[in-house]
Amino acid sequence: MAKREKRFVWLESEGVLKGTAIIVDTKTGVNYLLVQSGYAGGLTPLIDENGKPIVTKNIVE
Repeated sequence: MAKREKRFVWLESEGVLKGTAIIVDTKTGVNYLLVQSGYAGGLTPLIDENGKPIVTKNIVE
């Protein structure tokens, strides 16, 4: 059986109950910011100064 690749990779994370994380989509390379506080949270793409998504190439776990 072939090993299944993960779609999303966590690059960085800080905090436990209140925290932030940077997550990368391995198919597109787009970076997302995840903010958590208890049971609430939000997710948004990270963008550069021109309004384009920040893309990380060649993600290796």
